[in-house]
Formats: sequence, C-alpha cells, structure tokens
Amino acid sequence: MVLVFFSYQITHSIDILVLDSVILLLLALFLYMYYFSAVHGENKPAEEARDPTIEDELSEETREAGFGISPDKLASLVRNHELKALGSIRGVEGIAAKLKVSLHEGVKSQDLPTRQKIYGFNTYTEKPSRSFWMFVWEALHDMTLIILMVCAVVSIGVGLATEGFPKGMYDGLGIILSIFLVVMVTAVSDYKQSLQFKDLDKEKKKISVQVTRDGLRQKVSIFDLVVGDVVHLSIGDQVPADGVFISGYSLVVDESSLSGESEPVNIFEKRPFLLAGTKVQDGFGKMLVTTVGMRTEWGKLMETLSDGGEDETPLQVKLNGVATVIGKIGLVFAVLTFLVLTVRFIVEKAISHEITKWSSSDALTLLNYFATAVTIIVVAVPEGLPLAVTLSLAFAMKKLMSDRALVRHLSACETMGSATCICTDKTGTLTTNHMVVNKIWICGESKEINDTEGGGSFSPNISENVLMILLQAIFQNTGSEVVQDKEGKTSILGTPTESALLEYGLLLGGNFDSQRKEIKILKVEPFNSVKKTMSVLVALPDGGTRAFCKGASEIVLGICDKIVESNGETVQMSEEQVRYITDIINDFACEALRTLCLAFKDIHNGSNENSIPNSGYTLIAVVGIKDPVRPGVRDAVKTCLAAGITVRMVTGDNINTAKAIARECGILTEDGLAIEGPDFRTKTPDELKDIIPRIQVMARSLPLDKHKLVTNLRGMFKEVVAVTGDGTNDAPALHEADIGLAMGIAGTEVAKESADVIILDDNFSTIVNVAKWGRSVYINIQKFVQFQLTVNVVALMINFISACVSGSAPLTAVQLLWVNLIMDTLGALALATEPPHDGLMNRPPVGRGVSFITKAMWRNIIGQSIYQLVILLGFNFAGKQILALEGSDSTAVLNTFIFNTFVFCQVFNEINSRDIEKINIFRGMFSSWIFIGVMVATVAFQVIIVEFLGTFASTIPLSWQLWLLSVLIGAVSLPISVVLKCIPVERAKTPKHHDGYDLLSSGPQLATIRVDEST
Repeated sequence: MVLVFFSYQITHSIDILVLDSVILLLLALFLYMYYFSAVHGENKPAEEARDPTIEDELSEETREAGFGISPDKLASLVRNHELKALGSIRGVEGIAAKLKVSLHEGVKSQDLPTRQKIYGFNTYTEKPSRSFWMFVWEALHDMTLIILMVCAVVSIGVGLATEGFPKGMYDGLGIILSIFLVVMVTAVSDYKQSLQFKDLDKEKKKISVQVTRDGLRQKVSIFDLVVGDVVHLSIGDQVPADGVFISGYSLVVDESSLSGESEPVNIFEKRPFLLAGTKVQDGFGKMLVTTVGMRTEWGKLMETLSDGGEDETPLQVKLNGVATVIGKIGLVFAVLTFLVLTVRFIVEKAISHEITKWSSSDALTLLNYFATAVTIIVVAVPEGLPLAVTLSLAFAMKKLMSDRALVRHLSACETMGSATCICTDKTGTLTTNHMVVNKIWICGESKEINDTEGGGSFSPNISENVLMILLQAIFQNTGSEVVQDKEGKTSILGTPTESALLEYGLLLGGNFDSQRKEIKILKVEPFNSVKKTMSVLVALPDGGTRAFCKGASEIVLGICDKIVESNGETVQMSEEQVRYITDIINDFACEALRTLCLAFKDIHNGSNENSIPNSGYTLIAVVGIKDPVRPGVRDAVKTCLAAGITVRMVTGDNINTAKAIARECGILTEDGLAIEGPDFRTKTPDELKDIIPRIQVMARSLPLDKHKLVTNLRGMFKEVVAVTGDGTNDAPALHEADIGLAMGIAGTEVAKESADVIILDDNFSTIVNVAKWGRSVYINIQKFVQFQLTVNVVALMINFISACVSGSAPLTAVQLLWVNLIMDTLGALALATEPPHDGLMNRPPVGRGVSFITKAMWRNIIGQSIYQLVILLGFNFAGKQILALEGSDSTAVLNTFIFNTFVFCQVFNEINSRDIEKINIFRGMFSSWIFIGVMVATVAFQVIIVEFLGTFASTIPLSWQLWLLSVLIGAVSLPISVVLKCIPVERAKTPKHHDGYDLLSSGPQLATIRVDEST
C-alpha cells in the first residue's frame, strides 16, 4: 500500500515536471521570437522588418538618397514626443540607421548638400524687410506736411487763375519741392538705419555649436547644421535644432520659451526628445539632430513673429516729451501769427474801404499767411530730436561692432554713458583666459612647472601608483575633450580651466583616449557656480568603483579626511596637515594663481554604487593655475576711476587670488574692502549700507550674491550699474542691472540673451570703450538739442514779432522748410554722429534724475538767440537804411539777405554746438567727415537756393558784399560763444575716487575752461 502510494506520488511529480518544462520551453520560445522581431528586425525579410507607415511616406528623392525616413515623419515623431514610434524603430540607433549616420563618427562632409536638399536648411523664414518706398510713404504721412501739400495745391490753383502759367505755379511748386526734399532726406536716413539694424540683428543670431563630423569634434555655425549631425550640448547652450538624446549626464533643459512651463525638464533615455530654442540649464550630453529650420516648433513660432523693431529708449521717450511741449508752443505762435497777419490784412482793407471787394489775389495772400503759419508749426515741432537719438545710437552701435562690442538693445548705449559702477568678473574679462598649470603640490612637495622644459620634466617625483591616480583624476573628471584635427594636430575643447588641467595631464605622459576606453563613467555631476565642484563616478577595470572630485580648494579640502602619500598609500589627514595644506593654498592664491584641489574615493561593496559621495575623500593634489592679467586692463581701470566709475570685482575664486589680481589691475586700494560671498550673505541691511560703498572685491561669490550686490547698489545708493556675466546663473544679475554685459567667448547663450551688450572679445577695455561711446551719445544729443532749440526760438520769434509789427513774415514757407531741413535731419546727422574723444572720460557720469538740458546749455541757447534776434530784427525793421537799399526790389533783396544771414547764423552756431563747455570747438572737426560734409552741403545748397532757385524760394541773387556780410554776421557767433562760455554757471560737485580722494584734472583739461561739470 505504501509502495503504491509512493509510486503514484513519483509518477505525479514527473508529470508536473514535464508539464512545467513544456510551459517554460514555450515561454522561452515566445520571448525569443519577441526579442528577435523587436531587436533584430533587420535580419528578417524586408517585408516583415520595415515599418510600412514610414516606408510608404518616403518620396522618390528620399529613397534615391538612401534615407529611410521622411522629413515630415521625423519632425512629427520628435515634436509630438512619440515614444512608442521611436521604440518601434529601435530608438536613436534606429533613427541613425535610417539617416545613414554613425553616432560615433557623425555626418560626412560630402553628404551635407544631400542632407540639406532632402531635410532642409537650419534657417528660419524671415519677414521681408521694408523697402525704401515704404519709408517714403511713411514720411509722407506727417500731418503738417499733408496740410502744406494741400496748401501748395490750392496755391497752384489760385495762382494759375490769377497770374497764369507758369508764374502762378511758382509758390505752390516751391513748397512741393521743399516737401519732396524733406521727405526724401528723411526716408533715406530711416532706410539706412533699418539696414544697419538688420545687419546688427544678423550678428545677434550668429551662434556656434560643437558637432562631431567626419569623426572629428569641431565648431560650426548654427545655420550649417544638418539632419544627422551629432551635437554636443553643455550648460548654458541653446538647443540649435530638434533632436533625440544620445548620451549624457544630468542634462536638464528649460522649455519655457516653447511650452511656457517654468519647471525644467530632465532629459534621459526614457525622455529623449530635445526641441530647438530651449536652453540647457544643467549637465551635458549629445543629441542627434532630426529636424532643422522651419520644420521645428521653434521655426514655426519664429514665422508667426514679426520684427517689432526696437522699443523707444529712455532718452527718446524723454525727448518726445520735450518735442511735444515745444510743438504746442509752436502751435500757439503759429495761430497767433496767422491771426495777427489776417487781422492786419482785414484792417488795412477796411481802412482803404475795400472790405467788400475780395479778389483771388486776396485769397492767395490769406493762403500764404496760412502756409507760413503751418510752416512755423513744421519748424517748431522738433521731429529731429528722436531722429538724432536714433542716428547717434545707430552710429555708435556700428562703430562699437567694429570695436568688438555687439549692442543688443539700443537703450544700453545711452545708459552705459551714465554708468557709475561696473561689477566685473575676473576670469576672461580682467585676465586673458589662457590658463596653464603653474604650480602643483602633491605628496607633501610643491613644484613649479616650467613652460620651457620638455614634457618629461613635468612629472613630479612620485610613485607610478600616485601618477596613475592623478592622471585618472584629470582625464576622467572633466567635461572637456582632447581631439585631433584632419592633420593629426591635438587640441583641447572645453573651458580654459579644464583645458589647462588636460594639457598638464598630456605633458605628464597621459593618454586621454586610452584612459577613457579603459574606465567606464557611471555618473557625472557637472560643475556649476553654486556647488563650485565637479564629481564623477567610474567603474575601474579591476571591477572596483571610484569617485573623483575637483573644484574650489577649500570646499574640496573640507570633504577630505585622508591624503595620498608618495608611495601611493592613503593615510588619515591630521589637523596640522589641514592647516599646512590651507597655507599652501593661500600661498598659491597670493601669487595670483587659481587654486583647485583634486581628490578621489574608492567605493566599497555595500555602498550605494549609483550615488556620488559628498565626504570621505582622499586628497591627491593642489593645483595652481596661472591666468595672466590682460594687457591694458590697468589703464582701462584707471580711465574708469578718472571718469567717476567705480570698478568692483565679483568672482568665484579664492579671496587671496582675487585680491592679488585686483591689486595688479588697480581695483583694490588700501582703504578698499575685499569680502567673501558667505560673509556678505550674513550682513544685515544696516551693515550693508555701511560696507557696500567700500566693497571693491567679492570672492567666492554665488550668482545670488552678485544679484544682491547689484540690487542694493541700484536701490540703496541709486547707482547706475553695469554688470558682466558669462554663466547661466548670471542671468538674474544681468537682468537686474541697468546694463548687462555678457561675454562673447566664454559666455553661455542664456547669459547673452539676458544681456544688453555682448563683449565679443571678453576684454575689460572694450567695456570702457562702450562707456565712452555711451557718453558720446548723450553729449551728442545735448549738442543737437542746444542747436535746435536756438533755431526754434529765433525762427518763431522773428516771424511772430515781424508779423505783429509790420504785418509780413520775412521768412516764407519754402525758406522755413529749408531751415527745418538744416536743423532737423542735417543737424542731427552732423552733431549726433560725432565720435567720442578722450576728454569724455575726464568728467563724472550723469546721475539719475539729472535734467537733460543743463544750465550751461540754457546759457548758450539764450545768449545766441538774443544775438540772432537783435541782428535779424534790426535788419527787418531798418535794413534798407542800414544797407542803403533802394529800388523796386529793395524789399526782396532785404528779405533774401535776412534769410541768408539767418541760415549762416545757424551754420556757425552748429559749429559752436560741437562743445557745450569748451572754448576750442574746432578739436577733431576736420577728422569728422560727416560734419564737414553736412556743412559743405548746407552752404552749397544755400548758394543754389539764393542764386538760382529764386523763383521757387522767393529770393533774388545777392551781391558779393551782401554775401560777405551774411557770412561775417554768422561768424560773429563764434566769439560770442567764447564770451558766453566764460559766464559761470552752477558747477556740479566734484566726484570722489573710490578710495576717497578728489579726482584731479589732467592734461588738456588744465588748459581749457570747464564751466559746467554736470554735462
């Protein structure tokens, strides 16, 4: 019985085992078939492996080129984040196969034209720029010019009826020709500016990206990208096209520019889609370009946006307000002039008992009165004020472009002229950014690296084991790469600091490629300005796991509890050793060396292998990297101080390094304060109020420290602050500052987008040049305003007083239009485009809220206006007696002489306006070809108007004596200007140097009279 039972149990167990085996075999077969079809589909027959939806969408052209996916399908797949569809074609490797590209070698150069033909260019459709005739049409829309055109047409109609053809057309035709001239000059000026801004806009869009092509890593323009390119992305980059993530570490992207969502997106294998126009916030990685140009979401967005042009700058807004007030005054004078002339005319008709007799000639007289009144409005409305600002800014922008500064926002030019403080970075701005390892401390010994010796001598006297760990720390823990070009020449792509370390590693005899192949990187924490460290976790060839960390010396030293000895053994670090190493770091820093610590930690089994530790490291070495001060920086800082601009260095470096560089640059003085970011953060508002004016150096600062400093300088001390920045985290400070200055070479795309000016050569001297041009813009506009207001006052008063006293206006509509052209467009062109001179940096900056029209300007305007009015009104009322004019044409000769004298007064007053304060107004005049050209053109055209266009301009030819007298009367304004500039006006307070001493005048300033420091 027992036997039967056992035999039954054995038989039952065997059946169960057989059944289980069959089920397992079937399951294994099913899994194998699934894996084979999903992963090795290309080995199956073509009809089973391919995706029919993808294959069916291919055009004949795409098939012939050998590509396996259509442009639209690829664009849709990435844009719509179709993860399933991506999986069905084996992910990024499958897309690479269909695009005939190797993810390691990249695109082949000979394939570029084919790829551009099939998948398109990485450019966006731009709205066509406005043609010249559009600007002409806009200029014709000026309301006062339209009224004058109506007057001219009516004048021609009435004139033809009363005086016949062609005499009856002359007055009206003269007005039309003058209007045509004004419109054409305005249109040409505006059109040239638009072309200039278009060129500058192209410069803004010039972005380079790093790609792998032909197996080599290289830089290419964003516009030269093609589908299939392997692009390298790092923190601060703008994603240049739509694509799919290949590989990378901690890649975080800001998609707010497309989605509006402020939350950054982590990019990894399960979320691999990258969209053009987004920004890399953290990490680095590689992407395969799948869509370019107008097929990207960014391209479609760009197509819907129109170029709105530049917003009005603060100065333009302020001057528009001035223009409105002056225009209203002009309107009052115009109405009064018209009323006085009309009332006098009617009274005279009544006195002569002709009030009931009206003829077409009377109507023509009233029409001429009305035209004169309207022309007074044309002259009074200073439309040249905003034009002068735009002209001056456009001219400055163009010149700054050639001086390696790209102005992104017009207002930055004028604001930079008022800057009272510059908060500058150290690395790359004050220094050359060409770094080399100068000293190293390792295994208790400090060694200086001699550039002139061979590579073998760079290796310190240490064991092979220590050298191996040092090379691993250099080659594994880096975001840079050692690459070779087509000629086999080795170069390093990456940040200057990492390039210096890699270069040192190569000189020690290390091999970057072999190190990278032997050791697998598991995880990377890239460097950023908050942590000030970079860490990496690697799998060693023998199966172990090791972490490396490098960064700010005191931070890395703080996470180390062991030190490596010369034999390669690690020992506990004593307190005495910590103090000794800290002294070494400080010694390096006092020699103006940037210091870094390199450390490692072996991860033992049982630890969390996927996390990088933040303590328990072993110190390998302290490295001192030399970054020489740029030539000319000390002089540039000296220029800033003489100009009343305080220079503050804000850096992430060690405080001793920062102080050494600051002293070398002339920034840090004996009374100045150098402070560390952590200390600055703990200060109370009252303490900040006390220390901020004395801060000249801030070391170990975070981007938020820079932001806090800028905010307090602007809010608490009302300073006009310029800030330099290059990193993504600098964006808030750049945005907060009055003028944000991004570095063109070291700066990230995020920083550049937040900036007002991009310093293309990363040079501090260029920043000073921007300040000089900013001051030039401000002063040039002041010169023009002084000139225009003088013309306005004289033109309005002479016509009004003459109308009230004699019942006629000496200056006709055509003549006033010519004067308007001289003082508006031509005056703006002459005075607003003068280049800066060194004297501009010997005066203090213009503070916030300071009146634009200074007391010195009012003195010059009132003085010149009184002189011109006395002379012109004297000739208007007693000219025939003074000049002994007789005959029937004496009135016409007198009016022509008054008009001619008035114009020459403006010509010489334009020369006077070249300098508001100084007596020597001829300095640099003959080197300014635009000014000379405008002067010559004005005089030449005046001769033509008087001598040859009398029929249209109501003038008659003058004798040489009257010509000479007109010129002499105009020239008298030059000595009058000297007298006026000797009249003292209230002086501004003398600015202080940031160490507390008064600024001293120097050079030519001692030999010239400085009247009003506030300008």
